[in-house]
Amino acid sequence: MKIVFGIDFGTTNSALSVYRNGAVEVIPVEEGEGPAELMRSVLYFSEDNEIYTGNEAISHYVCDEAAGRFMQSIKTFLPNTSFDSTEVFGKRYTIDDLVAIILKKLKKRGEAHVGHAVESVVLGRPVVFSTDPAKDAVAQQRLERAGRKAGFKNIWFQYEPVAAALAFEESLQPGQERIVFIGDFGGGTSDFSVIRVKGGAFDRSDRRSDVLSMGGVYVAGDKFDSQIMWDKIAVYFGRYARYQTMGKDEWVTFPRSIIYTLCQWHRIPLLRGRATREQIRVIKNNTDDRQALERLESIISDNYGFYLFQAIEKAKCELSHRERSIIDFTERDLHISQELSKEEFEAINGENFRKIEECIDEVIARSGIAPARMNTVFLTGGTSRIPHIRGLFAHRFGTEKLEERDAFTSVVHGLGSSVPLFI
Repeated sequence: MKIVFGIDFGTTNSALSVYRNGAVEVIPVEEGEGPAELMRSVLYFSEDNEIYTGNEAISHYVCDEAAGRFMQSIKTFLPNTSFDSTEVFGKRYTIDDLVAIILKKLKKRGEAHVGHAVESVVLGRPVVFSTDPAKDAVAQQRLERAGRKAGFKNIWFQYEPVAAALAFEESLQPGQERIVFIGDFGGGTSDFSVIRVKGGAFDRSDRRSDVLSMGGVYVAGDKFDSQIMWDKIAVYFGRYARYQTMGKDEWVTFPRSIIYTLCQWHRIPLLRGRATREQIRVIKNNTDDRQALERLESIISDNYGFYLFQAIEKAKCELSHRERSIIDFTERDLHISQELSKEEFEAINGENFRKIEECIDEVIARSGIAPARMNTVFLTGGTSRIPHIRGLFAHRFGTEKLEERDAFTSVVHGLGSSVPLFI
C-alpha cells in the first residue's frame, strides 16, 4: 500500500494530507487553539535548548516572557540569499535546518496517524518564491534539503494553485469539464493559474497540457499587515521622529531602513544586532520623540512584535465584514487604539492591489482564454476574503462564477491529490 504525504509549508500556517488507497485525507496536526488541521509555522527556542513548534511554541514564548528566541514567517527567507543561517544560544542553524524542524514535526504526526514511517512527500511551492529566477531556484533547493533533513527520501514539488485546482476537481461529476481560474492567497505570495479540470476517472499521470497558464506576485497577507503597520502604527515607534547628529544643529529624520524592517514582523529580530541597537540608543538621546524611541527599543528587546501584528491582522480581518475596525494593543506602558476604516485600508494598499490586479490580467492573457469562457473562479487562502480582492474577480468574471470553500486546506488536499502524477 503506497502512502505519500502532502505538505503545505506556509508562511503563516502549515498542513498535512495523506494519500493512501487512492484517497486523500487532511489530518489533524495541532492541539489547542485554532483549527486542528493547521499548525502555525513558528518556532521557539528556549534557553534550555528545547525547540517547540506551532501552538506549543507560542505557549512557551508567552510563558517564558520572551526569554528564548521566537521565529515566524520562515518561508519568506527561503529565496533570501543574503540570509543563510542564524545563531541561537550558541548553535548555528541554516535556513533549511529551521524549515526541517517544522517538516519533521508534521512528518512525525502524520506517521503517528498512519502507524508507520513514511518516506515520500509532495511539497507545495508558490509559483514565485522570487521574481529573480536564481533566487527562486535557491528557495526550492533549500526546501528540498529541508525535506531530506526531515527524513523524506522521495520528494516532489507541486505548484500551490495547481494543487488547489486538483482539490476543486474532486467536486466535479463524472464527465464534467471546466476551465477554472485559481487564486491562491497565502501569507507571502499570491499565486494564480488557469487549468482545465475534469470529473470522474481518467489518466491523471500527465496534466501538463491542462495547465494553461500560471503566475504569481510577492504580495499577500503579510504585505497588507506590513502596510497597515507602516501607515498607521509605525508613528508610535519613531517613524516621524527627528534627531540632531553629533556636533550639528540640523535635524534629520529617523533612519527609514530601521522602520521598514520593523514593519515586517518576521524581520524584527534582525534589529537586535549590536550596531543597530547602539544606533537607536544614540539617536534616542538627541531626538524630538524620545518616548517613541523607547517603545522601539522595547519592541526589539521584549519581542512583542508578534502580538502587535496579531492585533493588526485581527483588525484587517474584521474589515471583511464591517466598515471599520480598531487596532487594539496593550503592552506594558504602551496602549494603541487606532481606528482603521475599510476605505482607508484600501487606499493605503492601493499599490499592493494594483500588483495583484496586473498579475491576474497577465495570467488571463497568457492562458488565451477570455474571462467569459472560464467556467469558475476558485479562491483559496485568507486574503481571498478581502472584499476588494473579491471585487477584482467579480469585475472580470462576474460574481456568479466565484467560489470559495476550504480556504485554508484546499492546497494541502490538492497536494495529496497530486500523488498519482509522480508515483
